[in-house]
Amino acid sequence: MDPSEFVISKTLEATGASNALTDREKHLIGLAVTLTRGCIACTGGRIEKALEAGIDYETIRAMVDLAGAVNAGVTMRTAIEGVNRNGLEEACTGPECTMGLSG
Repeated sequence: MDPSEFVISKTLEATGASNALTDREKHLIGLAVTLTRGCIACTGGRIEKALEAGIDYETIRAMVDLAGAVNAGVTMRTAIEGVNRNGLEEACTGPECTMGLSG
């Protein structure tokens, strides 16, 4: 299968060629995406390319922490909204029901 067979390949090429973001920003965004998609091989490759591009390990580690925190927040908010939307607040009666929130 040839990637050029897909129309989206032209969009990917154009996006990657954009001057609106620096190469550093593109590396870090690409890494954040592979992390959140759960692709181990892609993530390893992205980390390797970021290091080769001169992005220091501390910056990569900080970006991994940030991506993890953002996803944790999304996960928590999604769970809370799902409970609220389906009227399940009463299903839980213990202190753990606050999902880490005070109240």
